[in-house]
Amino acid sequence: MTTSSLKPIIEGLLLVAGDEGLSDRQLADILEQDVGAVKRAVAELKEEYRESGRGFQIVETAGAYHLATLPEHAVYLERMAASPTRAGLSQAALETLAIIVYRQPITRIEIEEIRGVKSDRAIQTLVTKGLITEVGRADAIGRPILYGTTKQFLDYFGLNSLADLPDPSSFETEFDLEEETRLLFDRLEGRQLTIDDLA
Repeated sequence: MTTSSLKPIIEGLLLVAGDEGLSDRQLADILEQDVGAVKRAVAELKEEYRESGRGFQIVETAGAYHLATLPEHAVYLERMAASPTRAGLSQAALETLAIIVYRQPITRIEIEEIRGVKSDRAIQTLVTKGLITEVGRADAIGRPILYGTTKQFLDYFGLNSLADLPDPSSFETEFDLEEETRLLFDRLEGRQLTIDDLA
């Protein structure tokens, strides 16, 4: 494999690796190439990024290569992080998550029956942020998708398992959505759940 053909693959691998990055040895093993070829390809990529004025660079820290933004762009990244468009989950998404947490596995139709409104967008938001996922199909007409929480949900809320959730047995009604939502998000200690928190 030539250096030119290695470069786009390395670029893609580093993008997927994210913050963990990949060492030259790991890249060599994945690409089935010698370490020297990998180092040459990475060096060429670095130079190409610099010459073309790209908005990112390859840095090496703790023995691993990472794709990173440029230091001179930090002010713009800070503005983006503070933008209202990066606000936390909406009330609809919070309610939908509370229903799924306490009633999983559950279908979209069952969620909408509890909320009294359509929940497609809220469900999609939760899936995109990695808090819920498809866990199976219901044994009903059309085999609707069943949703449940993810390991990322447990990690974010500091739970070892769903058994650590606040006890819903004290609810006054059969399904007190407001109370379930409050109990669940008391664990956030007043913090907004943002994309940054899930990254």
